[in-house]
Amino acid sequence: MLHDGLPSLLGELARIAELPLERGETLPARAYTSEDFYRLERDRIFGSDWVCVGHVAQVAEPGDYLRVDDLGEPLVITRDEHGDLHALSRVCRHRFMDVLPPETTPDQGSLKRLTCPYHTWTYRLNGEFAGQLAGAPLMNKVEFDRAACRLPLHRLEVWHGLLMVCADPDAPPLGPQLADLDATLAPYGLADLVVAYTERWDGVPANWKVAFENGSENYHHMGSHANTLEQILPGKDTVVDECEGRGFSMYTPFAPDMEIPKGPDGVELVSTLLPGLGMRQLSGMTVAGVFPNLAMALMPDGVAFVRWVPRGPATHDALVTSLVPAAAKQRPGFDAYVAASKEQFRVIQTEDLVAIRGVQRGLATDPAPSGGRFSHLERPLWQFQRYLAERLAGVGAMTP
Repeated sequence: MLHDGLPSLLGELARIAELPLERGETLPARAYTSEDFYRLERDRIFGSDWVCVGHVAQVAEPGDYLRVDDLGEPLVITRDEHGDLHALSRVCRHRFMDVLPPETTPDQGSLKRLTCPYHTWTYRLNGEFAGQLAGAPLMNKVEFDRAACRLPLHRLEVWHGLLMVCADPDAPPLGPQLADLDATLAPYGLADLVVAYTERWDGVPANWKVAFENGSENYHHMGSHANTLEQILPGKDTVVDECEGRGFSMYTPFAPDMEIPKGPDGVELVSTLLPGLGMRQLSGMTVAGVFPNLAMALMPDGVAFVRWVPRGPATHDALVTSLVPAAAKQRPGFDAYVAASKEQFRVIQTEDLVAIRGVQRGLATDPAPSGGRFSHLERPLWQFQRYLAERLAGVGAMTP
């Protein structure tokens, strides 16, 4: 199809974002394939908005660090001796080496200082001096301002235990933008949970928005997950909350005849329930999401949050973090529970990948507008379009 580039695409995005839900349309195919559109997303969304990068349990103790590559530049989250968290650039101020290269360092761990492995320049991690140059060997014969040599800091907020980072110093605080979700998340006590496991799928051949949209609606349970999720959480029973702004939520009750999941040996896996849940939380699944790329599945025994990180116009990484009560790790059957949970997630992800890849193949043909409409179960996608229009085309306002 013929088109005149990014301006027309942004104009179409603005038009679609103003439609009511009853007349909502899918985005043009080029929004999922255009290199120019992708670059704009990297700049105006991932380069300047709040993005989830992990959970506080991953940096629980002083000296702990978590390597992050979600915002288009290398970052590291650290916790100092006072318990404060910092989001620092990992790019050495000498010759721009990654100070925690994935080839030689684990994704998370503990350290006292950041030391660049290239020329061993060292940076402090304590308090107000976080990121400050501490040592630069064999540099006594040249002049440079050591006090001004510092790893750049990013803004960081902890929201319900989730690490949220923003590169824009002028962006409004995140917490007030998500106030509508506070009551929904409060019963689950996310900040007090611990990480059971993390999984990732790198290089998925599809635009990140295709995957995020798939994870933001249960309409596809009856198709993609007919023999799995649909048997436990029927999509037709989902109630989508009428949220506004940059967060959404929905609730699906368990099927009345749901069977208790079993492990590989056929033994029922009775997990540790989250403390303090009410009958609603114990009787179904809540899905909550935060734009641009975070979705959480909140269950009676734990929470899984998923992030879809763009790596190109038609490529993304999917990152899954499973959270459970600390008491769960003390149970004798915890390892079996984790193994079964991983397998269940693998099955669901395999089913989702069929749809995600299939949609991207269809988009690659640059098809004409679909002429279809959103189901009421796809309200989060309609809401997502308004977020995109505000960030990319300057249309509307997401803050309530």
